[in-house]
Amino acid sequence: MSLKSQIESLREQIREHQHRYYVLSQPTISDYDFDQLLRQLEQLESEHPELITPDSPTQRVGGIAESGFLTHEFSQPMLSLDNAYSTEELREWHERVLSLSKQESVDYIAELKIDGLSIALLYEEGLLARAVTRGDGRIGEVVTANVRTIKSVPLRLRKKETVEIRGEIYLSLEAFRQANEEREIAGLPRYANPRNVAAGTVRQLDPAMVARRSLDFFGYSPIPARGKQSENLKWIGELGLKVNPHHKLCHTIEDVEEFFAEWEERRDSLKYEIDGLVVKVDDIGLQQTLGFTSKAPRWAIAVKFRARQAETKLENIIANVGRTGALTPVAILEPVQLGGVTIRNATLHNEDEIERLGVQIGDRVLIERGGDVIPKVVRVVDEAADRRKYKIPKHCPICGGEVYRPEGEAVRRCVSLTCPAKLKGALLHWAGRKAMNIDGLGEKIVDQLVDKAMVRDVSDLYDLRAEQLEGLERMGKKSSEGLVREIDESRRLSFSRLLFGLGIRHVGERTAQLLADHFGSMDELGKAPQAELEQVHEVGPQIAESIHHFFHEDQNRDLIKRLQKHGLTMKAAVQRERLPQVFAGQIFVVTGTLEGMTRDEATALIEQRGGRVTSSVSKKTNFVVAGQDPGSKLDKAQSLGIEVIDESTLRKLSGT
Repeated sequence: MSLKSQIESLREQIREHQHRYYVLSQPTISDYDFDQLLRQLEQLESEHPELITPDSPTQRVGGIAESGFLTHEFSQPMLSLDNAYSTEELREWHERVLSLSKQESVDYIAELKIDGLSIALLYEEGLLARAVTRGDGRIGEVVTANVRTIKSVPLRLRKKETVEIRGEIYLSLEAFRQANEEREIAGLPRYANPRNVAAGTVRQLDPAMVARRSLDFFGYSPIPARGKQSENLKWIGELGLKVNPHHKLCHTIEDVEEFFAEWEERRDSLKYEIDGLVVKVDDIGLQQTLGFTSKAPRWAIAVKFRARQAETKLENIIANVGRTGALTPVAILEPVQLGGVTIRNATLHNEDEIERLGVQIGDRVLIERGGDVIPKVVRVVDEAADRRKYKIPKHCPICGGEVYRPEGEAVRRCVSLTCPAKLKGALLHWAGRKAMNIDGLGEKIVDQLVDKAMVRDVSDLYDLRAEQLEGLERMGKKSSEGLVREIDESRRLSFSRLLFGLGIRHVGERTAQLLADHFGSMDELGKAPQAELEQVHEVGPQIAESIHHFFHEDQNRDLIKRLQKHGLTMKAAVQRERLPQVFAGQIFVVTGTLEGMTRDEATALIEQRGGRVTSSVSKKTNFVVAGQDPGSKLDKAQSLGIEVIDESTLRKLSGT
């Protein structure tokens, strides 16, 4: 495999894990494993900068800004933190702080790292004006209506201050348990961890649903900040916001290590999840001196707890078949307690991982649960005398269809178009909250619909009648009528949701929205050549190839026709005029106040013609559109030699 292919393969892995974490709330690897993938990519790109692309995961600061909400650009980037996974890495960071600050000692404030969702609360004259998620670190989603339902977030401060308070929204373990009980009753899969529930809940479009979840909040940083972080925490509390009481002013790095060891031992005594400490330089002036890298502050670090581990026997290995036909080996374990949870199975990822571990059925193995996601097998502890190798399936264990391993991929896939496992996965994805939002169409109902041959693809859902469903387990008259009503209501959901629901490989929720905005209709998207698909912002060659392949499969085109006959939405609500893509491949920054249009209108003008608008100026920027009072972005553009144009030049270049 060429270096370029290796880097692109690594990017696709990272994108898939980001998608599962931020969009599907179904992570399959720990935070540590994800960070290792990202570090590997960063290392390769630093060694070969000519291979860096604008859509590489390394070019992001944080998560993915989602559609459905207005956006807000932060006055100061809401950056993520670098991580330390050992006292050695913590000490290395400490030494860098001393070296950069030219001081012999530094005071630190150590705070519990709450496992939740970062949020910024903007107060104007003491009143809550906006609540914004971190998004990509520079632009976040405005979720004020949802955050107003959180009782620990005051709508009015105790002091008439104009300030931004950054903090963490989280879900208590008790509320998490209740949420999973509700999921089980509905026949839906359990949530992986409280963090995913908190993140998904805040992005609900229904504030009433958010209110029912009993989310909570801790504040940790004001913008602008005052003299010391320890004083800032006290001040946030005086304003009437909730501050986590478990923090400590540490005068030495040994004090930090002691506090870390204490809470690694006590973490299970809390009523909410933590996954480490956040250690910050206490002096705000020194923080400003130390500054930032492109992705993280130099004056703060997240120190992660070790993953919980336990030993147990590997009783069997089976292959699980997912929505895309991927066969994932799953370790069936002798039940063992790990962090207060009974673990019965763990992921083995793929056959290459089994080979690397040298694990066989019957062995005693060490398992690990990091970040409270699906446990994994770490290594073999004792080889069993009667151990036996896992036999890689030559046929799909569900349908018996042919199995093959695509070149360059680590997994085998079932190629059968009628595989029940793939169909079940496709139906659950279609019914998901961020796709067609069919409440009540859970795993147990889907199993019965497929096993009884009542549904052959998602279009068959729209032919179901309540009397047909009444014969299914757990489905009485009322629940059957409710499910049919939910299915019927899904016909009216947006084109982008339908596009996401189709489950096109590599097309997540954000990409679906970008495609819907760019092409406007299923018909235009379906006939677009691959080269035009690649002109869409964030759509690279691999994603474009996947989309192009999907729309050239006869079976998929037939499915879309059936969905259209059932009255599902095949066009965007606002049809964009198909305009010449004169700005294709070009990056713009819009700054200052324009005379004849708003910034949003300028952005739309550029994007409709194939351009991309970003919030910050870099060497990759092609044009800066400057209005009145352009600020520092104009200075940076001039220092980098980037062409600066005004509104009239923009109109001329665009042909308007």
